[in-house]
Amino acid sequence: MNRAPAALRRRSTQWLSVLGLLLLGGCAGPQSTLDPAGQAAEDIARLFWIMVAGAVVIWTTVIGLAIYALRLKPEAHPRRRSGIWIIGGGVIAPTVILTGLVIYSLAFLPQLLARPPEGSLQIRVDGLQWWWRVTYLENGETDFELANEIHLPVGEPVEFLLSSPDVIHSFWIPALGGKVDMIPGRETRLTLMPTRTGTFRGVCAEYCGASHALMNFTVVVSEPEDYQQWLAEQRSPARQPAEELTILGRELFVSSGCGACHSVRGTDANGRIAPDLTHVGSRHKLGADVLPNDRASFERWIRHTDTVKPDVLMPEYHSLDAAELTALAAYLESLD
Repeated sequence: MNRAPAALRRRSTQWLSVLGLLLLGGCAGPQSTLDPAGQAAEDIARLFWIMVAGAVVIWTTVIGLAIYALRLKPEAHPRRRSGIWIIGGGVIAPTVILTGLVIYSLAFLPQLLARPPEGSLQIRVDGLQWWWRVTYLENGETDFELANEIHLPVGEPVEFLLSSPDVIHSFWIPALGGKVDMIPGRETRLTLMPTRTGTFRGVCAEYCGASHALMNFTVVVSEPEDYQQWLAEQRSPARQPAEELTILGRELFVSSGCGACHSVRGTDANGRIAPDLTHVGSRHKLGADVLPNDRASFERWIRHTDTVKPDVLMPEYHSLDAAELTALAAYLESLD
């Protein structure tokens, strides 16, 4: 007679185990606040777990009182004892716990909003529909520019200067720290300090249009010496093509009008509307973390831009035949 309830309990336990594993799976990975790789993210993760602990205590207290009340015999009870349980467990305890959590959380604000030391690395990031213009600054002036990818040295603070020329975006690298809105007409600031190396994912956390979900970026945190080597490579002009195919691709890049929007340092292409492609071949992904960085993806992006990213401003180039498309993609791939 008890087989059905026993089977139901087993099934419920199995489903709860699966649910628990799924929830724990969200606590790790390159885009998890609960798998911190930055000083601010560590503070946020610590605050989260303390908040969870406080919520568990309040929930357990209230549910425990409810169960206790349900099990009481339906008869008169001492008014004093009942008042102690109701006021103490239902009012005083939650109020004290919540007040303590609020005070503890407010103590984090000064360090989360603090400016970095003088001379720290500064990076300007502009959120556009739907990609990220990343400008490295040297003494307040532009050093070099890239798109949809940020490299940082571990253990060093960096100040992000955030803005947007079109709509509200929100800059967020969950593994490194909190998010900050990018508001047209204003410059907001965010200070982060990576605490371990690795490759992480940044996102736009504010709905900004048709391709909002396709507006992501890669963050690479490396050792200081590796970062300095990357810095020197990025400051250099584009590599000159040496093969017949890539030479043809460079000619097509110029003749097809790509340089009117894109910039490639070391060439006549100096467009400012679209991403800088000087070292596009060295980046991890294409199209704001949409496609892998390879020749086939370059061809797909050029030919079917709006299909890959709806409502993107870049036109689809159907005027190029297959051989020309391959040559142009080969040239872009060679820009590492």
